[in-house]
This record gives sequence, C-alpha cells and structure tokens, in this order.
Amino acid sequence: MPRSGPASELFIERHLVPELRAWRGEMSLAAVFWIYGVFVSAELAMLHVIALYLDQSWVQQAVILAFALYTPGILVAIWRCADNASPFWATMVRWLTVAWSLNTAFILLFLQVDLLMRFARG
Repeated sequence: MPRSGPASELFIERHLVPELRAWRGEMSLAAVFWIYGVFVSAELAMLHVIALYLDQSWVQQAVILAFALYTPGILVAIWRCADNASPFWATMVRWLTVAWSLNTAFILLFLQVDLLMRFARG
C-alpha cells in the first residue's frame, strides 16, 4: 500500500535516498567524501570558472550562493560518515573538514567581494 503524506516527503523519500543516508551518516566515508564532497564541489567550481570566463556575473552569483548552501550540508554528512571509517581516516577526514570549511568560507568571501566590486563599477 502506498504511503500517504505530504508531497514533499514522498519526493524526498523517492529521489533523495542516498543524500538522506549521507546526511544521517549511513553511507561509506569514501563515497560521500569523493563523490558528494570533492566531485560535486569541483563541478561547482568549474561552473564558476566558466561563468567568470564568459563574464556572466549573475551565473557567478548563483554558483557562489549554491556553493555556500551546499558546503555546510556536505561537510556535516562527511563528518557523520567518518564514524563508518577506521579511527585514522575518521580523524584525518574530520581535520580536513575543518580546513575545508575555513578554506571555503574565505574563497566565497573573496569571490563575493570581487563580484560586488565589479557590480559597483558597472
């Protein structure tokens, strides 16, 4: 019998199962770190580089916003999934997560300031 509930809950259950498992810390650390962390972040960075090259300011702004919204969630998922790894890798990844968060914060800050300065100049 199909489950009833709000449409948003049903959509999430059907289409975002791996992401929910990662958020809860139920996936392997390697998959979450390399696929959701490194690969997706690299794709977002490449989108920003392409928008920068094409001088698409609004696309750059959208990518900065997407990166700012995506990064905290994936870092929490990586932190939680570290429990599924050996103590060495769990500790290593948690330190990398701290460094990753600081690096991302500064990069996004500098990209945003640069973009605002270009908007101000016209």
